This record gives sequence, structure tokens and C-alpha cells, in this order.
Amino acid sequence: MTNGHISRGRQAKSWRLIACVFLPFAAGYYLSYLFRTINALISGRLSSDTGLGTADLGLLTSVYFLVFAAAQIPIGILLDRFGPRRVQSALLLVAAAGAGLFSISTGLLSLLIARAMIGLGVAAALTAGLKSIVLWFPRERVALLNGYMIMLGSLGAVTATAPAEHLLAWMGWQQLFEILAATTGATAVLIYVVVPERVIIPSIGSIPATLSSVFCDRRFWRIAPLSATCVGSAWSLQGLWASPWLTDVEGLDRASLVGQLFIMSIVLSVGAWLFGTTVHCIRRRGFGAETILAVVAVLFIAAELALILRVPLPSILLWSVVAIAGTATVVSFAVIADYFPPELAGRANGALNVLHFGWAFLAQYGTGLILEQWSTEDGHRPIVAYQVAFGLNVSLQIAALFWFALPWLRYFVGRIGSSTLFTPVVSDVVEPVSLYEQSVVLMPADVDAEW
Repeated sequence: MTNGHISRGRQAKSWRLIACVFLPFAAGYYLSYLFRTINALISGRLSSDTGLGTADLGLLTSVYFLVFAAAQIPIGILLDRFGPRRVQSALLLVAAAGAGLFSISTGLLSLLIARAMIGLGVAAALTAGLKSIVLWFPRERVALLNGYMIMLGSLGAVTATAPAEHLLAWMGWQQLFEILAATTGATAVLIYVVVPERVIIPSIGSIPATLSSVFCDRRFWRIAPLSATCVGSAWSLQGLWASPWLTDVEGLDRASLVGQLFIMSIVLSVGAWLFGTTVHCIRRRGFGAETILAVVAVLFIAAELALILRVPLPSILLWSVVAIAGTATVVSFAVIADYFPPELAGRANGALNVLHFGWAFLAQYGTGLILEQWSTEDGHRPIVAYQVAFGLNVSLQIAALFWFALPWLRYFVGRIGSSTLFTPVVSDVVEPVSLYEQSVVLMPADVDAEW
């Protein structure tokens, strides 16, 4: 009977944590994702109402990523120092003000300022949620809850397709942003009132809680380029450039376009849950999450190449792979959670997010600049413009994948070179190969990492 009471007490505590910690931060991340992807839906109306060109539209949409990236390091420090509750609630008020300004803006400058305010205001949405999970939930459930967090947040991308299109049928994009401003402000108040505080006690013998502890760790710099180029590019494509591609290259009408964006958003949400569950399961069997990231990167690159080369495959299949790649943050942050202790979680997640969103800005704005070099015919740009823009991005992803896989490549080359078929004196090479195998297989990121 006592065990039954203890079990019920634990379940009640778990549900309280879900209701008072997990769901409020998931709501904030939901709004972040909605703001991130809404421009893909309203881009046509925004351009016609304000006279924005392709490069201007790319800059306007991508400035969100630029400000978001620039804020990650300071926000990571603030999260570690003041906790996610106060930081997230304060910043969401800035996002609410930015959404309000966006709703009344008519020129590029005011729209840029408003979009930048939105980017700053939701810059802590994901990292604050991840920090709260690390603080309040058992370590073995971090990856699973990260997946649920991103799954629920990515429903914002779902909302930014067919549901928002129905709203736009009887209101303008200005009124839509007024609603978003009010909702964001209410969410800020909810987080401040409902979420409890948690005192952070540093781990005994842990590494110093400084940014240098993150940036000097070689494991971080091995995973970061691959995660940034793949995740950031996926965000860039789904957040803006998927819509022009589907219109100019695939020739979809408005209804078909919204339908395909809706399916991509559903796939995005399911992908986050799938990654979280997969990482949770393989960890229980003693495997790392780095392999999953590599597999996702290979699939993402293959899907992009298939789009660029016009391989006769269903377009929705390839774009669904692009959407899923955007949720690989679940895997990346699970790896980061293994690398660093809880008191460094904010800084480590923020550092990785700098690269995610920084690359998303470069990819989104750079794609707009490249597309601008080709003139339109009947309102559409030629396919070669998209092939050049997307192809440049893919080439950098391939380079990042090679960098990530370099230790494994060296290991296999060493095994081939040390085989008896090529090296008669086996005893001279057994020890070095064995040591390197241990460093790569047991800790693939680096043998001489700091902790």
C-alpha cells in the first residue's frame, strides 16, 4: 500500500511538472516556430502590399535568424544565471511588441525592425525549454522530452499553413499579427505566473561554467558544422524558399501550395517526436546519438540533390525529408546534453543555436541574393536560378559531413593500412590502431576532450 501511495505521488508530481513547466515553455516555442515560418504563407501578399522585391523579402524573413543567432550567447548566460522562467517571460513581451509593430508597418525599415524584435523576443524559446527540461526532469528522459518539446513547438509551422490560410481568407496579414501579438503577451504572463523557480546547484567536480568550456571542447566543433548547415538550411527552405520553388519550378497553384506546406509541417512535427523517441531508445541500449545525426544529414543532402537534379520522385517525398531535417535539433541537443553538465546547458545550447540560426540567416538571405541575379518570366524565375542557389548550400553541407566523419574515415584507413596484407610487422602498429579505435568507437568526438 505504501508503494502504491509512493507511485501515485510520483505520477502526480510528474503531471504537475508537465503542466507547470513543460507545457508553458512548449507554448512559447510554438509561437517561435509560427513566427519563423509564417512569412512563407504571407510572402505574396506582403510583397504586393509593400512592394518588396525578392532580395528584400529574403532579408526581411532572414533578419529573424540573424537577431536570433546574435542573441543566443547572451541568452545562454542569462538562462544559466537567472533561470528560464524570468528570461523567457521577459523576452516574449519583446516579441509581442514586435508583432504589434509588424501589424502596422508599411515600409521595409519598419518591417525589418519589427521582425528583428520578434526574433529577439523568441530567441530563448527553445533553449529556455531545453534548460527547464534539464533542470526539472530526469537525465535519462531529456532526449525524449526534447523531442516532445520540438514536436509541440513545430505545430506552429502547421498553424502557419492551412489554418492561417483560412484566417487570411477573411482578414489581412495585419490583423493576423495583431492576434499573434496578444497571444504572445498572454503566454509571457502565463510562464511568469505558473512556472516555479529552481535553484541550480553546480555539479561536484564539474568543468567551469564558462563559454570557453564549450568553445574549447573539440567534440562541439566536430558536431556543430554538420548540425548547423543541415538544420539551418532546412529552416531556411521550409521557412521561405520552399514556397517559391513549388510555385516557380513545380507549377503548383495556391491551394496545392498550401496543401503541400501543410503536409511538410505535419511531417516536421512527427519527425521531432520520432527523433526524440529514437534517441531515447538507442541510449537505453548504450548507443550514442551522433550516428543518427549523420544518417539524417545523408538523407537530407540526397533529397536536396534529387530536387536540384530533378530526379523523377514525388516532390512531397523529397520536401518531407527537408522538413524532417529541420527537427534534427532533437538529436543535436541530446548530444550536447551528454557533453556538458546541467549548469552549462544554457550556454552550450545557446552556442549551438548561434550556428543553427546564423546559418539559417546566411542560407535564406544568400538564396534571395542569388535568385535576384535572374530575371523573371511571367512572374516566375528559371529553374537554373534555384539549382545554383540550392547547389551551393548542398556543397557546404557535404564538406561539413566529411569533417564530421573524418575520425571514422581515418580509423578505417588505419585498419586497412595496418592489415597483414599490407604491413608485415603487425606488432609495430597494433597498439596505435587499438588506441585510435578506442578513441573513435567509444568516444567518437575526440580523444583529448576537456572532460
